[in-house]
Amino acid sequence: MKKPLRPQIGGTTLPETIVGLVLLVTFFASIFELNAVCLRYIDATKESVAALQNVQDRAEMLRNLAFIDLTDTTSVQTLMATPPNAAPFAQKATETVTISAFPTPNGVTQFTRTPTGTVTIDSVATDLGQELVKVEVKVAWTMTLGGRARTEQTTNLLSNGSKK
Repeated sequence: MKKPLRPQIGGTTLPETIVGLVLLVTFFASIFELNAVCLRYIDATKESVAALQNVQDRAEMLRNLAFIDLTDTTSVQTLMATPPNAAPFAQKATETVTISAFPTPNGVTQFTRTPTGTVTIDSVATDLGQELVKVEVKVAWTMTLGGRARTEQTTNLLSNGSKK
């Protein structure tokens, strides 16, 4: 029986080790990138929920006004001077409130609140009527994910009646 000239070593070669290391690095890099994408989607979802809450809070504020205050430009402008809630989202969103007579508008009264808190009156209706108005609340912002422009809005019909 002949003895082998070289003893057999049970290990891996350098090329095998490099291939394994490349596969491992690729796997973990893709996992980390997937995690980063998921976190960005979570941030985008938080922005959408904050915008929806912003719209609902402002609409509720306007619904709680007396009809005479709702049709008064100064009262609505004063109300819009403060954000509808304390969420940090208000520092990045532009809010627009449009009030018009319903069913036949006679012009619109429109207010815009910028992220800095400045409220401007864009237009004033000649007559909002005495009985029914349409109130539109819209929030616009630039999304963190992808930098796309996004909006949320709601429309309410409010009547002049007694509060219970």
